[in-house]
Amino acid sequence: MSAAFDDACALVGQIVHGDARREIVAGAARAGDAGRAIAQLREWMRADAWTAGATRVDLAAPIAALDRQARAEGFHAIHDWDGKAERVNQDTIAVEVATYILNERGVGPVDPFVLSVLLDYYVLYVLALLSLNVWADEGDAGRRLDDIDRLLAGLQGPNGSGQPFAADAATLMLLGTSHYESDDGAYDRMLARARTLGSRHRLRLALIHAACLGGHLRFGIEATYGQDFGLMRDDNGVDYRWLAFSLATLMAEYVEPAVQGADREAVVEALIGGLTADAAAFLGSRPLASLAACAGEVAEFRDRLHAYRQGLLEAFERHRPRDDAYSPIALFFNFSQNVLKGEVVDAMLWGEPWPLTLNDLLSGLDGEARNTARSRLMTTLADYARRNPDRIRGRPMPAIVYDLRAGRRAFSAAMRAVRDA
Repeated sequence: MSAAFDDACALVGQIVHGDARREIVAGAARAGDAGRAIAQLREWMRADAWTAGATRVDLAAPIAALDRQARAEGFHAIHDWDGKAERVNQDTIAVEVATYILNERGVGPVDPFVLSVLLDYYVLYVLALLSLNVWADEGDAGRRLDDIDRLLAGLQGPNGSGQPFAADAATLMLLGTSHYESDDGAYDRMLARARTLGSRHRLRLALIHAACLGGHLRFGIEATYGQDFGLMRDDNGVDYRWLAFSLATLMAEYVEPAVQGADREAVVEALIGGLTADAAAFLGSRPLASLAACAGEVAEFRDRLHAYRQGLLEAFERHRPRDDAYSPIALFFNFSQNVLKGEVVDAMLWGEPWPLTLNDLLSGLDGEARNTARSRLMTTLADYARRNPDRIRGRPMPAIVYDLRAGRRAFSAAMRAVRDA
């Protein structure tokens, strides 16, 4: 498996560095019109093999090996779940998006930007698949995550579409697991491995998982479980265990910081974002049965929160959702990969990149200009989700919601739980 990992990294490197992507896009564009060009790109996606000028980049064998290993661990990193048919989709996520774009933009002249984004989105999911294989053959998982970080930087560099996706390999790991999997144990096995990483990588995992699980579980309480926290806790034990790991890791960083300034504020933001999911579950006097396996982490988190409570309350207050600013606490969704997918699809429909990663949408930091873009994008995605709702408990429910009132409710409940702990 280490050979498949290394081979895939080397081949992805051939695509993301230099002129390979421009040559791939130019080759597809020679098909003549938008429909034929997108269909050609989709054919190469399905084959996992690309022609860049005189060079052929064949990823089929390493991707098949990496996908088999990920499936053996319980994950379908590059395939989504069809909830209605109750099965894993045959096409990959990238191919499904290409098919959607073919239907929506398959008429008229070729738009190289659309082809470039589709190619980059395909590579993104190859990197997500790689991120779930960093522990294979007892290799150096931290080094492999660093290798993926470098490839991600190349993907989002000057030779690509200009559409950013994710901040780091930790986010790719979350994207590769951000859909329903029938084997809950897969997430627990992954969590056990995550605890073996060095502190830098554990912190990155904690930052993105606290933010995403906050949004996912806020969606659960608002939409799926009808404000029944007991039902949500019973049904999402593995999410609560990952959130316990994330909160404990973030609290340890808050108490003994390795970072300062804006990076430290990101820790504070992720802490309160995670707590808005269900703070009482981690601060109550009666530990949840589903958290028994990580009781030590929960107790450590609770003890440190007690010791630093006043300072934390003051720090958390800076992240209270306001009418005049973007707030990630007002964002909730079924799965985070759908948030990124919506951004990517919208960029292709309009022919212009959004200057935001998934991580950017899960934060309110970095100033007014970025918050303006966040608010515009979230208005777009939430409006589309309202017009195309899922059905949950017999009623229509959008998969992405931005609701400041719900965000303020969740924030206030978390602050009460912190004060009363």
